[in-house]
Amino acid sequence: MEKIDLKKELKHLYLASAKEVVQVQVPPLKFLMVDGAGDPNTSPEYAEAIEALFSVSYTAKFMLKKGEQAVDYAVMPLEGLWWADDMSVFASEDKSQWQWTMMIMQPSFVADTVIEAAIAEVKKKKALSAISRLRLESFTEGLCAQVLHLGPFAEEGPTIQRLHDFIDGRSARVGKHHEIYLSDIRRADPKNWKTIIRHPMQAG
Repeated sequence: MEKIDLKKELKHLYLASAKEVVQVQVPPLKFLMVDGAGDPNTSPEYAEAIEALFSVSYTAKFMLKKGEQAVDYAVMPLEGLWWADDMSVFASEDKSQWQWTMMIMQPSFVADTVIEAAIAEVKKKKALSAISRLRLESFTEGLCAQVLHLGPFAEEGPTIQRLHDFIDGRSARVGKHHEIYLSDIRRADPKNWKTIIRHPMQAG
């Protein structure tokens, strides 16, 4: 059984370069999402949201693999949209006012009914309040700029500034700060973490 890897099929969106900021056109994609607020380093709500997203995504994957069509695919990486009512807090050490939508892209061939069945299955096995807040939604970013950040999250500042300078020199920033986490931070050395940083920009 061949394993489908959408990161390779969508490599212009998931294989960014650290050397240069590039423009990309992001089509509508289907995501399993959950909203929340608070410091991602200390918030139990954040940790539970991540567990709920991965639990349902992997349950759906194995349901499809064992089903009649027997399709195997790689679960996509965790992604996050980040913002705050007062955007100045992003420059401070206080992350308690951060708001976020964490999400995992779901392949188009995974039917909504499979996701619903996976949610029901995880609900039976795990007492996660975040499960009830999960939603499946089509998300369209359109024209964006993106770049790869190498290293810890705490050192993203200069990379984000490069991204902002690129957009501000051509257009204007719109939408929310978007990060795509390509590394398993539980296992990888922080200096080797790979994070795509993306931001929508106003079309000309």
